[in-house]
Amino acid sequence: MASFSLPPIHDNPDGSWGPSSSNLPETFKFKDIPYAPYSKSDKLGRFADWNDISGDNRQTVSGAAVNPRTGPRGRRDAVQAFGSGLPSAFAFQVEDESSFSLVDNKTGAPRRGGAFGRGRGTTRGSTPYNARGSQRGGRGGFTNNRGAGQRGGRRGWRDWDKNNRTRESSVAIDPSWQMLEEIEFHRLAKLRLEVDEPEEIEAYGRLYPYNKAYDRITTKTERPLQPVDRIKYNTTTSDDPIIQQLASKGTAAIYATDVILSVLMCAPRSVYPWDIVIVREGDKVFFDKRDGGPFDTVTVNENAADPPQDPTAPNPSNPNERTPEPSSINTATSLSLEATYINQNFGFQSVIEAPPPPAIEFEKPNPFYGPDETEPLASCGYRYRVFDLGITEDENIKICVRTEVDAYLPGQGNPLQGQGLITVRALNEFDPRAPGAGGAPDWRSKLDSQRGAVVATEMKNNSCKLAKWSVQSVLAGAEQMKIGYVSRANPRDNTRHVILSTASMRSLDFAAQLNVSLANGWGIVRTVADLCLKMPEGKYVLVKDPNKVWCPLCFLDRGAGALLPVIRLYAVPFSAFVGDEEGAAFDEEAEP
Repeated sequence: MASFSLPPIHDNPDGSWGPSSSNLPETFKFKDIPYAPYSKSDKLGRFADWNDISGDNRQTVSGAAVNPRTGPRGRRDAVQAFGSGLPSAFAFQVEDESSFSLVDNKTGAPRRGGAFGRGRGTTRGSTPYNARGSQRGGRGGFTNNRGAGQRGGRRGWRDWDKNNRTRESSVAIDPSWQMLEEIEFHRLAKLRLEVDEPEEIEAYGRLYPYNKAYDRITTKTERPLQPVDRIKYNTTTSDDPIIQQLASKGTAAIYATDVILSVLMCAPRSVYPWDIVIVREGDKVFFDKRDGGPFDTVTVNENAADPPQDPTAPNPSNPNERTPEPSSINTATSLSLEATYINQNFGFQSVIEAPPPPAIEFEKPNPFYGPDETEPLASCGYRYRVFDLGITEDENIKICVRTEVDAYLPGQGNPLQGQGLITVRALNEFDPRAPGAGGAPDWRSKLDSQRGAVVATEMKNNSCKLAKWSVQSVLAGAEQMKIGYVSRANPRDNTRHVILSTASMRSLDFAAQLNVSLANGWGIVRTVADLCLKMPEGKYVLVKDPNKVWCPLCFLDRGAGALLPVIRLYAVPFSAFVGDEEGAAFDEEAEP
């Protein structure tokens, strides 16, 4: 029969937990061994590492010292000994180190493709440092600069903060303004509306023929950009006398210009802030711009990962902090004024004013040129076109748009019938090595041999600007676009420029290449029009928020909300934006 006997119990008369040291049996030989504590960072691998040398904390393999944390080959997956963070009672102490001798003291030969090889470690025929001084490796190579091996190169000063910098709104939001609507950009991207061909009401102005010699310019036959004194008007919608006449006849319900309409149709691509003033008078709606607002200048590298920055305001919490400021000619404001100057002068210079071929006169002369003007007019034609935004036949929602064309192509048909009309624009290069260049290649060395790389970079960095240009060309009914590549004669001088090349493309094909959806643009216009037609008579402003807004209900980012750009519609008093001092100050600053 099985039996069970209880083990001896050692009672502690002191009353504390556990047996006392006096009652322990003599057979317990390890009573004087202290408790070995361990730190929380130690890995629970082995209870004791008998090969650990606590005094040196290193092991040797083939005569080379090896860190026990990384292993003999430098791997980080080696298991750390349990309790190695603190002195261990089980550490194996070496009493006599004189008996230690090296087994192998030969230097290992470099592996093929390593630092001394010509394999995958370095690029063949290249130096380990590039012109900017940052270390670079070839395919499979390594770099010592943190982030230099990533795409886009080495990270600069406070790159982590560049995307988080707050921008100022294009218009100061008064606390008394009432916000009526807020629309996220991802909602605008889902809108669609197919619009038929427009009806041309009237045409004004004079057009000069385009000089085809500019199509043959290369980087080796560059031509200087010359300032030309010409007058070209950029009048807002409400101040246009032709639109006022058409509105009195009830031609349409909504009136706008192609510049304002293109910003609205390309709103999901925009990064910089903008605002549109909306005036409701009776059953008519006018889309206006402010004098000196963002519609009067051209942006530069708006969609780049690191766009040009203006000097940052001093940190109020740390006024002694010094922040590196960009060069005065490479700030966002200076580049915008420079790009506007280049666009205007390239359009003035690339036409032939002296016949032959002759200039084309539209039905009526320029409506903005007064009898007191003495300077000659620039080549420009205004076409007033009406688009039907109605979804059904019962809806009568039409928009009248004033569009502009810059020149015509000789031998491409009759311009009076809308044949051979073109728009002329210009891209500018300031300094490929300056902050905000967006990784653009040097045009002088790449424009002739690798034009595709230059075009792809510009389409990435200036996606919104190019999209607006293509939309304006399509709205005006221009068959082709002429885009010039203009660079500084000296990267440190923003007053002298040269024309390096000129590209020609069809307007619709270029819009498709940019992935511009005209149906989506018309859907955005119809949505904003419906909002304005529901409002009572008054004055409103549509503002693109300069920064992204947290949307907790948006499920774009794993269902946890996302930061989204938005546009807001505010109700403002009629006295708002009248005699805007900001616009006057902007004009005075831009005059020099």
